[in-house]
Parts: sequence; C-alpha cells; structure tokens
Amino acid sequence: MMLTMAGRMLRSTDKRALWKFAYNFGWKGMLSVQRFKRRLKQGQVFPPFLYVSIINSCNLRCTGCWVDVAAPREMISFEDWDRLVTNAKKHGNRFFGILGGEPLMHPDLVRMLEAHPDCYFQIFTNGHPLTDELAEKLRRVGNATLLISVEGFEQVSDQRRGREGVLDKTLRGIQTSLRARLITGVASSICQSNYEELVNEEWVDRLIELGVHYNWFHTYRAVGPDAAPELALSQEQLLRVRNFAVEMRNEKPIGFVDAYWDDEGRALCPAATGISHHISPYGDIEPCPIVQFANETIRDNDGDIFKTMTESPMLADFRKTAAQATRGCIVLERPDLLKEVVERHGSRDTTVRGAAMSELEKMSSLHSQHNPGNEVREKHWMYRFAKKHWFFGFGAYT
Repeated sequence: MMLTMAGRMLRSTDKRALWKFAYNFGWKGMLSVQRFKRRLKQGQVFPPFLYVSIINSCNLRCTGCWVDVAAPREMISFEDWDRLVTNAKKHGNRFFGILGGEPLMHPDLVRMLEAHPDCYFQIFTNGHPLTDELAEKLRRVGNATLLISVEGFEQVSDQRRGREGVLDKTLRGIQTSLRARLITGVASSICQSNYEELVNEEWVDRLIELGVHYNWFHTYRAVGPDAAPELALSQEQLLRVRNFAVEMRNEKPIGFVDAYWDDEGRALCPAATGISHHISPYGDIEPCPIVQFANETIRDNDGDIFKTMTESPMLADFRKTAAQATRGCIVLERPDLLKEVVERHGSRDTTVRGAAMSELEKMSSLHSQHNPGNEVREKHWMYRFAKKHWFFGFGAYT
C-alpha cells in the first residue's frame, strides 16, 4: 500500500511541492523533534510544531466552533507573523499549522508563505474561498498542503456548518486543489451525526477516487458557546475510530493521520507532551486551540517566542496537570482541573465573547481518546517507527 500511495503522490502532485514536503516537513521536521527532545533533557519545553490561527473570520457557522467568527475581523499582521516564524526557526522549527477562522481569507497568506520558503505549512480550510488563481499561487510557492474539512454528506454538512450547499462547495475546493497538483488532505471532526457516513471504507474509497492524498480524523471536541455535547462520541465509538484508522493505513493507498495515539496505541495529548501549542488571531499563546486562556502573547519579550514559551508558568502547569490527570484530553475529561489551572495563574479569557470561563464551568466530563486496556498498536512498521521516534509521550506520562 505504501508503494501504491507513493505512486499516486508522484503522479498527481507538483514535483517541487513534493520535494518541499519531503525536505521541509519530513527531514527538517524530524530534526526539529530531535532538537526538542534534547531541550527536554535540559528542562526546556519549546514545541517543534506550532499551530497559529491567523484570522478569526469565517464564511461558515459550525456547531461546536470555539472561534469568535462573527466578531470584528482580527488578523495576525505580516510583521508579527514574520517575527514569530523567524524566531521559531532559530530553535529548529520548520512546521506550522495554519488555522482560522478560515485562513484562506487572510489577504497576506501567500506573502506569509513566500517569506519562509525553508518552512512547511499545513493550512486547515473549508476550501470554499479557494480559486484556481489562489491554488496556482500556492503551487508556485510550493511549501504548503491544504487540509480541507468535510463534516459529512449533504444534509449533515449543512446542519453542522450552518449554511446551505456546503459539501458541493467543499468538493469544488478539493478538486481545485488537486487540479493545481497540490498535496491535498481531507479532515473530519468525527461526531454522532457523521460517524456512520465517514467511518467506513466507502468514504475512504471515494476520497481515493477523487485523488485525495491523506485523511485526518479528529474527534469532536464539545467546547465553545455552542458546545453540543450530545455530538460527542462514546468510548466504544472512539475505539472504533482508532481501529479503523489503523486498518486503513494497511489496506488503502492513502495517508491516514491520527494525532492522539502513540506507536503502542496509548493515548496522548500533543499539548500535554509539549509537542505543540497554539497562537490565537490576537497573538495569545494558548496550550491548544480549544483552551482559550493565556498569560502571554507573541509580543512579549520583544517577540522572543522561545523565551516567552519556555518561561511560561501557566503552560508548564497545564502540561503537568494534564499529564498527571489523563493521557487523553483534560478539557473533555476533567474541565474542573483546567479551571483550577486557569484560576491558579489568573489567566485571561482570550475570547471576544468573554465567556470562556462560564462555558468551562458548564462542561461535564466526556470521553476522549484515553481508554486503558484497549490500546490498538500500530500495525504498519513505518507508522510505528515514525510515531515511536517523532510523535510519542516524550516522558510526559512517566
């Protein structure tokens, strides 16, 4: 399957884009994690992968969205972005996830990518604003992959995303990306309403038929002003999602990403391990996108993001508290402990709506990826090797 998938990639993607993916993301990303592990031995935690929400605005109104998409537009400026990435590169970072809102709505997006050709960027998008012109610009720059979100078939997509005709527009975005020979992925937040539609081989075969190169299953996080906890998966469903991803990696010529389990199938939280943290559109430094509290910004210490993050008491406390409580998601399983962390540090609410604390107080415990005794070990040697060396617990849970 790996050879078949590699053949698909070679035939369908721009060769320069493929080289940038292999070198900037693959090789440099590996070196970044190795550097991260060396820093851990010195007691320093600076994530090798940073996720940056560059804009709050979006054309959709999704159930469960935690971003203030209807608030006045706020964007990370090119100057702040350039300083952030430049500083992170000094410490080995080469991979950045670009989130929103809808990041394709940021007017300086291509300029931001062009400024750092030695890095690799994964753009999380609904695909609707993608035009042939923009896709061609992204192909020319060559250092980004589009990860386009699909939340179910026609009816479910419209219900989940608050608009009509969502899936057709998303599929057009996928086709536009593939036509430009970009490395193209599809992401889905698996919940009760799309579980049966998406967690099956027919859907994976459809993605392959479309030409999609990789798929990423997130599990639904019931947070924000419209949390909809009734959409959260049961523990049995979460286990099936994990099993399904492991099986598809061995049976289908498509990449399958699941970021919440290690090589032995034990749950992990990327923020608790310190492998990733999040920057909001306002420049706030948060543990992860769904934890909308912060004590620092990217403008502190004259923009020295390394100093700010490695010296943050709140981030350190979050990592320790989360890792001691669960290998899963502390926000879902133990919102009471997250509240204690926030109160201990007097962390500010980073939302425009100013309701993050009241939303946290209303949360009840839900299942996450932590399911002791039911670990599903990686079957494919390549995934197992990569996870063991570059994406595992890093001692967080010892």
